[in-house]
Amino acid sequence: MTPDQKFALSKVPEVTLGFWIIKILATTLGETGGDTVTMTLKWGYLAGTALFAVLLVGFVVAQIVAKRFHPFLYWATIVASTTFGTTMADFADRSLGIGYAGGSSLLLLCVGGVLGLWYWSEGTVSVNTVSTPKVEAFYWGAITFSQTLGTALGDWLADTGGLGYEGGALVFAAGLAVVIALYYRTSISRVTLFWAAFILTRPLGATVGDFLDKPLADGGLNLSRPLASAVIAAFILACLIVIPQRAGRHAT
Repeated sequence: MTPDQKFALSKVPEVTLGFWIIKILATTLGETGGDTVTMTLKWGYLAGTALFAVLLVGFVVAQIVAKRFHPFLYWATIVASTTFGTTMADFADRSLGIGYAGGSSLLLLCVGGVLGLWYWSEGTVSVNTVSTPKVEAFYWGAITFSQTLGTALGDWLADTGGLGYEGGALVFAAGLAVVIALYYRTSISRVTLFWAAFILTRPLGATVGDFLDKPLADGGLNLSRPLASAVIAAFILACLIVIPQRAGRHAT
């Protein structure tokens, strides 16, 4: 990289340890928040999915219209994608009757399809290049499908796999540990490792969220969903204030 190389700022945050901490918290909030609407408030999966779809579209449009990176707007959009992912995955797995295996397989194809189109169009799927409306559309499409896939994978492993919520969380935490080891020990594409980590953090947060709010008989702690959601949301806000939030950048 030459000394006089110019850089363009991305509209997503720089990927740091703080990014991953807030991401996991956001996915946990997505699980408890989604369950609050669909189960505690008894909206059902279809109505809950419709509600969060409207919120998600609104936030994504605001993100695209924005001229630069706004931390609170970005993370609000991420939380909206996680809650939509929770309700959408539950609707597909349970209401449509295709099961966890069918839902996970379909969503995996969707994630691969969006990333494939993105790469075909731009020659890269690096998040550091998210600075134009077209790339942002690809980015948020990949984010939304990966969040939904993560929910389906978490439920599949915890319920059908018989590992329970603690066991499922340990499996996905181990998967993240492998990705971290590959990052420091190998020369595997950092872009590939980013998306692997992004997908794995979703089921990790989902299983932690389920562990917090599911009944004792199902292996959870049976905590109040609204209370757990409020506490996690407050913790996220504190992290956004304490942890520096800088826009990513890429060479032009």
